[in-house]
Amino acid sequence: MNAPLLIIAAGGTGGHMFPAQALAEVMLRKGWRVKLSTDARGARYTGGFPHSVQIEEISSATFARGGALAKLAVPFRILGGVFGATMKMPRDKPAVVVGFGGYPSIPAIAAATILRKPRMIHEQNGILGRVNKVFAKRVDAVACGTWPTDLPQGVQGFHTGNPVRAAVLERAGAAYIVPGDYPMSLLVMGGSQGARILSDVVPEAISKLPPEVLRNIRVAHQARDEDGARVSEFYASHGIDAEVEPFFHDVPRRMSEAQLVISRSGASSVADISVIGRPSILIPFAAASGDHQTANARGLVDAGAAILIPEDALAPDVLCAQIGAVLGHPDGALKMSQGALGVGKPDAADDLSQMVEALAKGWRPKTRASENSASDSSEGQSQ
Repeated sequence: MNAPLLIIAAGGTGGHMFPAQALAEVMLRKGWRVKLSTDARGARYTGGFPHSVQIEEISSATFARGGALAKLAVPFRILGGVFGATMKMPRDKPAVVVGFGGYPSIPAIAAATILRKPRMIHEQNGILGRVNKVFAKRVDAVACGTWPTDLPQGVQGFHTGNPVRAAVLERAGAAYIVPGDYPMSLLVMGGSQGARILSDVVPEAISKLPPEVLRNIRVAHQARDEDGARVSEFYASHGIDAEVEPFFHDVPRRMSEAQLVISRSGASSVADISVIGRPSILIPFAAASGDHQTANARGLVDAGAAILIPEDALAPDVLCAQIGAVLGHPDGALKMSQGALGVGKPDAADDLSQMVEALAKGWRPKTRASENSASDSSEGQSQ
């Protein structure tokens, strides 16, 4: 008898792909087969997926890129992907289909809806993304990474937390070395696609630190390709030991070694910070839909684990003062680290896997107002 198949649908950014990878790792350990449905953009983040995961690139598109003609073609490309997925799914016979958001998740979730397959979505942010908002009332369960999550009327969410990859779990709760008069590491992350404003402001802010602090600083800075050269040159011209790359493949290690993380507050970044347990300065992406990055940061900020600086208030002097406040107060930095751990949910992938197994066995919680309740899960609520 074949092992049950889980189809995971995700794509677009690391924010969707990293929690999808975490679920895939757990389900494989439980003896399931896993197939990932994504597009070419999502496929760039599959390098860390276990080799036994079948990766299928599907036809999809987004309205966020391209000119007028490309945008006109988006619905047709998505419909083509839905048609293809609907034709293939009866042959695959998945036990459950899980969507993690992004336009590439549409074909598989739509096909599962048409064919009435057990299906659920996982929303990483405190505000539903566009695709997950469309499907929230059409799936059997909605798992939430950030709590509370703003959900449509009549939809019940289940707080699982945001799954983190095995590489992050290996560093969970790693001992924190408080700031002091010795080498200290700063990790600067702008999300999986970088952030120009961090490249504009962070290097200058660091350069303004007192010389006795600056001499101990080592920086790992994630910057876009187009910003990398100037950021590297700035650090070098100011005698700052810095490594600048468009993407770090060993973020868990770098984060565990850092005295401070300066980052956007994407859901995956916040989850990694809280599970590993590090002080952070968070700069939410101002253009994020529904200001969801500010919602993502709320848990760490309320726990005293993070300092939040709105994008419109970010300036070198402001950021320099906050960096100095963390690095200049070892006891406070340690309390921030401990506060972050208190927010973390290292078991999120396991909790999500239990929902997948329950759906495969026929569990159907009350996710739509018209359904009868069949819920036995904790921490869910209608919003």
